[in-house]
Amino acid sequence: MTTAIALSNPNPWNLPVPSTVGTIDGYIQAVNRFPILSPEDELRFARDYRDKEDLNAAGRLVMSHLRLVVSVARGYLGYGLPHADLIQEGNIGLMKAVKRFDPERGVRLVSFALHWIRAEIHEYVLRNWRMVKIATTKAQRKLFFNLRSHKKGLSTFTPDQVDALAAELNVKREEVLEMETRISGGDVALEAPHDQEDDNNFAPISYLVDTADEPSRVLETKQLESRHTEGLQQALASLDERSRRIIEARWLKAEQDQLTLHDLAAEFKVSAERIRQIEVKAMKKMKSALAEYA
Repeated sequence: MTTAIALSNPNPWNLPVPSTVGTIDGYIQAVNRFPILSPEDELRFARDYRDKEDLNAAGRLVMSHLRLVVSVARGYLGYGLPHADLIQEGNIGLMKAVKRFDPERGVRLVSFALHWIRAEIHEYVLRNWRMVKIATTKAQRKLFFNLRSHKKGLSTFTPDQVDALAAELNVKREEVLEMETRISGGDVALEAPHDQEDDNNFAPISYLVDTADEPSRVLETKQLESRHTEGLQQALASLDERSRRIIEARWLKAEQDQLTLHDLAAEFKVSAERIRQIEVKAMKKMKSALAEYA
């Protein structure tokens, strides 16, 4: 486990560096030995980093708050994700906080960093808790984490509990019910286990496969389209000039450019009924010509 800030003197207290520790327990023991900075030292280091881009100062701010990340990450162990990974994501949030920290606002870094640490851990949990994202909007994320903390065991919420939680979180009861359903639903494996593969066992992968892009299917489609185009050209060539003009104007133009029977009647100076008769006759002739391309 490492931090992402490169330091010329990453260990100013001459204590064991956390990244060299092989176990999570050893890491926690190491970070707990780093002293907490006094308000005066914190202010000095924050100013040095802001004004001079002093990476050693940034390193002291990060190292002295690693224990905070461990404490926050411990609260997310219920999601079944590795503790070390939760801490690592929290460390990223801590470094973002140090980068954005303004020492002149009169707020301690610990208070400012909590938001960034939790935000990074939240993102990690949402990315990895399920294969499919179950919470994308801000309201859904709020519901996700609150429902996980309120839900006891596998039992569903009662109507009164749903109403109370909706009122507490200022969301609609329908949103509470939807998120509870998402959380309660299990993931489905795309492929069947090897010991269950037989002709009568169909995993989702069997019917989710899209064969449209298979090379043989693509070639077949192109050949079919080419044959249809060739057939249409031959069928049109079998018509006289007037019939071909009527078919093209009525059927082979964009919808907004197509002509009506009356438009063509005016063009050829015949009745609309006569245009319709020519069109029907031409279509029959084309159908016969296209039969060999079917």
